[in-house]
Amino acid sequence: TMNVEHEISLLVEEIRRLGTKNADGQVSVKFGVLFADEKCANLFEALVGTLKAAKRRNIVTYQGELLLQGVHDNVDIMLLQD
Repeated sequence: TMNVEHEISLLVEEIRRLGTKNADGQVSVKFGVLFADEKCANLFEALVGTLKAAKRRNIVTYQGELLLQGVHDNVDIMLLQD
């Protein structure tokens, strides 16, 4: 089985690397940016699954349930924990 905790910690690192801080100091990144990034493509076998697991643990938040490339490229993925 895949180590979900490890995948989530990698995801948090990548969101920090690719994202930008808003006025409240929260880091967010567009789903399309994350999805199109070459490093992320190599790191995550199932980016959407990792995002869902991180959302369930209240580590990230985003609108909707399932993110699809193209359709949801402009959805902000917000980091809730630093």
